[in-house]
Amino acid sequence: MRSDVIHVTNGGRGFEEALSQAELVARYKGLPNKSALHLRLLAEEMLGMMHALTGEREADFWIDDEDGVFTLHLQAETEMNAKLRKNLLAVSTSGVNAAAKGVTGKVRDLFERMLEPGDMSLGADVAAGLCCSGFDPEFGSYMFTVDDYWSLEKYRAAARDGRTPKENWDELEKSVVGRLADDVQVGIRGSKVEMGIIKKL
Repeated sequence: MRSDVIHVTNGGRGFEEALSQAELVARYKGLPNKSALHLRLLAEEMLGMMHALTGEREADFWIDDEDGVFTLHLQAETEMNAKLRKNLLAVSTSGVNAAAKGVTGKVRDLFERMLEPGDMSLGADVAAGLCCSGFDPEFGSYMFTVDDYWSLEKYRAAARDGRTPKENWDELEKSVVGRLADDVQVGIRGSKVEMGIIKKL
């Protein structure tokens, strides 16, 4: 099942309709109160990330479900071509963005960087969540293509296994998204940047 698609802006337009859509999906699927609340909280977190984007941003929000797996989508257009995509997806493991605090901040920051061609340097801890094609000698960094994405589950596994700083695990424990979502994926699909928050209910 796919819900209605709601057009949202980071100025807040469409937010109430998107939250109502999450409640309608929960009702339609007969979810218990706790599961319905989780779906709404994840929608709120996703829209909070949208609200924090800089500049004027627009995106489409919708919810899919298949066999009890719900995916909240946020999809925005970006101007892409092959050269631009290659530049955009050159990921350095040395950069750190001090403004990207916590899991939600890191996911939002990654989503925004994919929307804006230019600096895609990421901290090594964030790079641990990349499901990428590997090392690119031309850029001296990690590259990921249109078929690759960043995954919270991979980031979570790296934190759990001690491959990233202990603070990352602490962030996950405190984050609504980190605690409630089964996975978060951020990737480029054609000319669109898409974030999906996945929850099994």
